[in-house]
Amino acid sequence: MERMRANVFHGVNDIRVEEVERPRAGVGEAVIRVTLTTICGTDLHIVRGEYPVKPGLIIGHEPVGVIEELGPGVTGYAIGDRVIVGAITPCGQCRACLSGQLSQCGHGAGYEAIGGWRFGNTINGAQAEYLLIPYAQANLAKIPDGLTDEQVVLLADIASTGFSGAEAGGVRIGDSVVVFAQGPIGLCATAGAKLMGASLIIGVDGDENRLVMARRMGADVVLDYREVDVVAEVNRLTGGGADVTIEALGTQQTFENALRCLRPGGTLSSLGVYSGKLQVPYEAFAAGIGDYRIVTTLCPGGKERMRRLMSIVQSGRFDPTPLVTHSFSLDEIAEGYRVFGQRLGGVMKVAIRP
Repeated sequence: MERMRANVFHGVNDIRVEEVERPRAGVGEAVIRVTLTTICGTDLHIVRGEYPVKPGLIIGHEPVGVIEELGPGVTGYAIGDRVIVGAITPCGQCRACLSGQLSQCGHGAGYEAIGGWRFGNTINGAQAEYLLIPYAQANLAKIPDGLTDEQVVLLADIASTGFSGAEAGGVRIGDSVVVFAQGPIGLCATAGAKLMGASLIIGVDGDENRLVMARRMGADVVLDYREVDVVAEVNRLTGGGADVTIEALGTQQTFENALRCLRPGGTLSSLGVYSGKLQVPYEAFAAGIGDYRIVTTLCPGGKERMRRLMSIVQSGRFDPTPLVTHSFSLDEIAEGYRVFGQRLGGVMKVAIRP
């Protein structure tokens, strides 16, 4: 029995790097040797007990690696190919997938999940030396020559999610857009709004480092919510409200402010993961007759999504590398969680090198 090292969740605030059985590829599956992965805010929710997973699960869902093994039925790939796999792994065959809603893949086949999120949720994840890829034909995306692991690793989740905030919000050329929270996802939402042609992008946060990075990612104006009345300032800058607001944190206050900053007929694109009871104040919602549109999005996945995102990086239109600010080995991952969780040293994203 071959073994590998992996970051295993045992309970609230209890993760351990230990030796576990190495996965083997079955029919339609692949195994990759992980060369780079990250720690995500969702991983923090898991470790803190805010999102329940089973003890004994390897966590993490942002893998870049090299194909080590291919199961029967997987074609067009070779051992040694460099690949990225999205955090969401659609099967490509269920009703949701065939309807174009790959994020909401509901195909069980031994991988029961909420939507298509399986890694580090219902099956073993990417913070390990090796990773089993379900539905490999639909999810292995070859990395073009010339792109480094560091250039693509954030595409698996953070960039795909952030960009989808602008996409789902229907940002058009000339729109005004406000992005609430300039963490890694919000920063990618800011970059996505710029790519889609917004003429005024306003980034909102209370962290000095993140406001600086927001400008780097494409924000025209940054607002520190500790110093200004964000709703009043957005209304002043936009002449009555933004066309699109993107909520990238998942709190009542940011959701409500995103709603209050909309012009009549505007769209609130929600990327945050909420807990508890989320309320919609009737006056902020114009009592239901303001022609507002509220949309939610789960990170788009699948190999075609990854190919498109890599082409944006390859073209030079988006550079995610400034967001990877810290790097740790797998054995140092507990320190990586501490730095990321406590926002130490201007951290944006932490890379883990198995």
